[in-house]
Amino acid sequence: MVNAFSCLLKKKVTETRPLPEDEIEQLGKEIKQEIDTRFGRSLAIRELDAGSDNAAEIEINNLSNAFYDVERFGITFVASPRHADILLVTGAVTHNMETAVRKTCDAMPSPKFVVAVGDDACDGGIYAGTYAVFGGADTILPVDLKIPGNPPTPTQILTGLLALMRAAGKKS
Repeated sequence: MVNAFSCLLKKKVTETRPLPEDEIEQLGKEIKQEIDTRFGRSLAIRELDAGSDNAAEIEINNLSNAFYDVERFGITFVASPRHADILLVTGAVTHNMETAVRKTCDAMPSPKFVVAVGDDACDGGIYAGTYAVFGGADTILPVDLKIPGNPPTPTQILTGLLALMRAAGKKS
């Protein structure tokens, strides 16, 4: 049994800030510059839960909070894959979600990018090899970038998106 008193005394996870605001601003300026160069004025992202435990979704949702506020850098989350430039896949792809994942990716206009966010989406995570999942997103989709972590932080997600945009610029 956990001693409640010891929980009160130990250091809290939320006591440390992920990055100072000026570092996030600098990262955001770099992202905004890449978005303007590669995508015009904005980058539209569709997030797809393929069977996750919602850890990665919480971090993706944090991108829209007042601290990160990614819309100021030109990143928007869209409800329809027909409006999306990037598909963020979270969670190991379950058998029940296979068709939905394929249809969502197929509905996106070209050029499109697929990003696996979190350990489960990258390689199946703790569910790899179980009867209920195919594995990571790359088992059924062409994944352009994997952002590992359980879950990855919002800063890691932003850094990954920046790396994806830079790599896309080198290909064209």
